[in-house]
Amino acid sequence: MTTESEPVDGPVDPGLSAIMSERRQLINLAYRLLGSLAEAEDVVQETYARWYAMSPSRREAVESPGGWLTRVAGRICLDLLGSARARRERYVGEWIPEPLPDRTEWAAGQGADPADRVTLDESVGMAFLVVLESMTPAERVAFVLHDVFRYSFAEVAEIVGRTPGACRQLASSARRRVRASRPAAAATARQARVVRDFKRAWEAGDIGALIGVLDPGVTVTADGGGVVDALPHPLEGAEEVARYAVALIARTAGLTFLERTVNGQPGLVGQRDGVTEVVMAFDVVDDRIRRVWAVRNPEKLQPWRAGSPS
Repeated sequence: MTTESEPVDGPVDPGLSAIMSERRQLINLAYRLLGSLAEAEDVVQETYARWYAMSPSRREAVESPGGWLTRVAGRICLDLLGSARARRERYVGEWIPEPLPDRTEWAAGQGADPADRVTLDESVGMAFLVVLESMTPAERVAFVLHDVFRYSFAEVAEIVGRTPGACRQLASSARRRVRASRPAAAATARQARVVRDFKRAWEAGDIGALIGVLDPGVTVTADGGGVVDALPHPLEGAEEVARYAVALIARTAGLTFLERTVNGQPGLVGQRDGVTEVVMAFDVVDDRIRRVWAVRNPEKLQPWRAGSPS
């Protein structure tokens, strides 16, 4: 955009500002649907490419440009979700959604405030995103569009390619999945205290204290993407996890763990010489850690790494 004092080389598209203002909404939608900021940005770029591929007359005929952009982005995401299973099968090890930092932790060089990319709220919590991964593509799109972004089922139907009634059923099924797998979350302050207790016990190598802060059925999942070492399969059980954690900390000399916000909730970030090597998200239920997700794949840690390319 230009101001009145800036020179203008040629005509300015009066609709450009309105069209580009939809970018934040599109990024927010695509990230929740795909669990990857990089893929979300690709979707938005493709959506705008399709918009400007139309003739000016066709663009002017679009009654609601924002609605058009959302429909196109939603359909692109639906197609990507349809092929996600095959991509997950090729992925080395466990796949975890890409973790996002709080705006104060957004790495230098990213160029944009993360608030302009993804709004951090409960609908981007790691536990929520993992539940979304268990849904069919149509369920996920219908649920996110209707329950998170408040689109009507008639609007959802245009994107999913089903009747409004069918979309209502899809969203209802997805809602049941969410309720069944996500008990009421603890208040943020309580979550932070539990994560802090975990960190202190871990650094002290205190297996008993670790077991005390872990749910008996705790599960740890790690994502190295085949690039760095990580647990090949989820690890379950408080004692097993506690003993593994203590053994691991002994092998990671020089790694400093910091309490940070991960996807809007209390988490830990492991850094070596100021470079982020692991980001950990937690699911805290009844003041105990029920699930831990540790992302080590460097490709998913770009927003956390200072000096990374924008």
